[in-house]
Amino acid sequence: MIHFNEPPFTGKEFEYMRQTVENAHICGDGVFTKKCHAWLEERMQSPKALLTTSCTHALEMAALLVGIQPGDEVIMPSYTFASTADAFVMRGAKIVFVDIRPDTMNVDETLIEDAITDKTKAICVMHYAGVACEMDTIMDIANRHHLAVVEDAAQAVMSSYKGRPLGSIGDYGCYSFHETKNYSMGEGGAILIRDIANRDKAEIIREKGTDRSKFWRGEVDKYTWVDFGSSYLPSDMNAAYLWAQLELADEINDKRLHLWDTYYKELTELAEEGKIELPTIPEGCTHNAHMFYIKTDDIEQRSELIAYLKEQGVGAVFHYIPLHTVAAGKKYGVFHGEDRHTTRESERLLRLPLHYNVSESDVHYVCEKIKEFYKRG
Repeated sequence: MIHFNEPPFTGKEFEYMRQTVENAHICGDGVFTKKCHAWLEERMQSPKALLTTSCTHALEMAALLVGIQPGDEVIMPSYTFASTADAFVMRGAKIVFVDIRPDTMNVDETLIEDAITDKTKAICVMHYAGVACEMDTIMDIANRHHLAVVEDAAQAVMSSYKGRPLGSIGDYGCYSFHETKNYSMGEGGAILIRDIANRDKAEIIREKGTDRSKFWRGEVDKYTWVDFGSSYLPSDMNAAYLWAQLELADEINDKRLHLWDTYYKELTELAEEGKIELPTIPEGCTHNAHMFYIKTDDIEQRSELIAYLKEQGVGAVFHYIPLHTVAAGKKYGVFHGEDRHTTRESERLLRLPLHYNVSESDVHYVCEKIKEFYKRG
C-alpha cells in the first residue's frame, strides 16, 4: 500500500530525544528548542521565531497579538482548515469569507478590499500547498486600510514569494510541524514575528503570562505574572524530534520537489488531453512541494478515482470542505460576494501520496494507475 502520508523520520530523532533526557531538561525552551528558533530566524529572515504546541496555537497567539476583540471582522478564504478561523472566533471575531482563485486555491486578492468594513481588523491568508498568495497586493491593501496581516503558512515552510520566505511577510506568520507536514514534531508549530517590538508581548503570552524569557536572558532577577497568557511552548523532546529534520531540511525539500516534478511530468499528457488539471505555480513563487494534487471533472469522478486507486493500493484523499458551507462557518462567519470557485474547485481536488518515504517508483506507479483509470471505456 502506498499511503497518502507517513510522518517524516530521518534517523537521528531518538538520539536527540535521548539527549534531552540526559540534559535533565525535557520541558520547553531547552537546547533543541533554541536550535530550532535559531534555524527559523536565519532561514526565514525573521527577527523572532517561537516554537508552539501547534499551528493552531500559533494562530491563537497571532490573534492575541493583533488584539482581536468581540465584534471585529477578519477576512480569509473559506477553503482552509478550521484552525484558521477558530483562532479568531475564540476572540469573538466575525469571519468574513471571500472566494478563492481557481489556479492556486488561494484567497482571491482582488476580492479582499470590497469585503472591508469599519469593523475589519485583520486579513488572514493561507498559502495553499505551499504556494504563495499574491502578497504584494494584499500587503498594499492592508497598509492602506491599517489592517494586520496574519499568514497561515502551515503548509509553507521553505516556500517563498519573490525571494521572501512565506510567513515572514505579514505581521505574523504561523507554521505547522504536524505529522502531515514536510517537517514534523508530531504536534507542533511556530510563530514568526516581523516587528521585534512585539517580541516581549509574544513571549509573555506564550509563557503563561509571565516574563520568564526575560529571566532566562538575565534581564530580570525573578519572573512574575505580568499579563494574560497561556502555555503555548512545546516540550524540548518535540523540538529534538524536529531538529533532526531541520538539519536535513534542504535534502528533504529537494527530494519532495523531485517527486512533485515527477508527478507533473508523468501526468502532463492527461492534462493536455483535458482529462485532469495540474497545479499552477505563479511567477515569483517558489513552492516546497508540500502536496501534489490534480483536479478531476467533478465530485463524482473524483469519488470514482479515489475508489479505483484504493483498489490498486494507493491512498489518495480530498481536502477541505469549505468552511462557509458547514455548521460552525454559518454560525461564526459570512461569505462576502459570490461563491464562484470555492465549492466547485474543492469538490474536484484530489491529493496524491507525497511524503519523505515515497519513492520515485511509487510515483510512477500512482501515475500509471491514474492513466489506467482515464483509459477505461
